[in-house]
Amino acid sequence: MDDGYKALVERIGVNWKDETLLRQALTHGSYAYEHPGVESNQRLEFLGDAVLELVVSDYLYRTFPEKAEGELTRLRAAVVCEASLARTARKLGIGQALFIGRGEAQSGGRERPSILADAFEAVLGALYLDQGLEAAAKFALLRLEPEVAKILEDRQEWDYKTELQEFIQRRSPENVSYAILKEEGPDHAKRFTAGVFYRGRCLGRGEGRSKKEAEQQAAREALERLLKEGR
Repeated sequence: MDDGYKALVERIGVNWKDETLLRQALTHGSYAYEHPGVESNQRLEFLGDAVLELVVSDYLYRTFPEKAEGELTRLRAAVVCEASLARTARKLGIGQALFIGRGEAQSGGRERPSILADAFEAVLGALYLDQGLEAAAKFALLRLEPEVAKILEDRQEWDYKTELQEFIQRRSPENVSYAILKEEGPDHAKRFTAGVFYRGRCLGRGEGRSKKEAEQQAAREALERLLKEGR
């Protein structure tokens, strides 16, 4: 782990005023639990999450003047989702630099996407406190710009079901479910109505010429509703 930590310091490439912030950013709750008096990275993750949203929002706004608010919102959600941040953290080698409890380490915690994504946000929060917003933004965008390109290349048509699931799982381990609510029309011109449900609540409905299309439209409505509600 010491070698992993040193390698990460070199990759980040800044002269820390207070390097204890970086060590805290890499301290998982399981390690803090095993070492009373040591603070975990949860507070820095909270701060880094806010910095990340601002930095990515500003970047997307300036880079894509032709995109409407709704599309920018969906693109931002894809960039800052757990899977994207975990990939970025792996490339940086954050997993090998983590201070993590023994049990968590033995169960594969250094490769767990949620832990990696949280640690990336915590490192960003530490950079913001130590170096300021400009340095934090430079660090984040250098790593996340390839993710933006990948997302745009992979999603010529938005996969709303995947986006909705990623949005939900950043807040809860539970999954959404889909149901076909109505099927009408002759065989050659069927119309389907689908609903997407979470914790017993119907988040959205959608129609389409296939079940898949109807589910995608239901997910789109649900995602737009949740984004408006600020959840």
